[in-house]
Amino acid sequence: MDEEGWFSVTPEPIAKHHASRVGAGILIDCFTGVGGNTIQFATKCKHVVSVDIDPQKIDCAQHNATVYGVNDHIDFIIGDFIRIAPHLKCVQGETVFMSPPWGGPDYAKVDVYDVKTMLKPCDGYHLFKVATAIASRVVMFLPRNSDLDQLADMCLSIDPPWAVEVEKNYLNGKLKAITAYFEEQGSADENCTLREHR
Repeated sequence: MDEEGWFSVTPEPIAKHHASRVGAGILIDCFTGVGGNTIQFATKCKHVVSVDIDPQKIDCAQHNATVYGVNDHIDFIIGDFIRIAPHLKCVQGETVFMSPPWGGPDYAKVDVYDVKTMLKPCDGYHLFKVATAIASRVVMFLPRNSDLDQLADMCLSIDPPWAVEVEKNYLNGKLKAITAYFEEQGSADENCTLREHR
């Protein structure tokens, strides 16, 4: 694992929880990094497509998947998710998972994290729209101080609106991050909820 990988990898208990929530069918992990989420998804899903723009990160993810014994359940793709997204397609009920770069440690220095301007490589609204063209379920792993109103607004930014459940992820009694589970279905106004996972 490289230095950035140590900083940015999803803690294993949270990655296992994500896999328990969405593990089934085919899943596309759009910003794989060193493979923390990909590995856990591969233990629960039929198959995982793992994408990262950095060849070194893909090498680390492949190595880590081999260590965990799940390499044969994963297709690794070196590429820019935004550019290859039009060529990816899941079927109804399958999932796109995104843990996009949060912009480094500075994300924790602001009171409210703006998913429109602070996510890299592009704004969260655009990422969400790209993902909704691929699958009927989109999961975003985001900083703990993300603007929850923006996540609800994302649901209304497409037609028909999607629903969202926002989950607070705690590790060792401390709020670590949030996970937004978006689903294609009727009115998001009737389907916005907030849960805590400790």
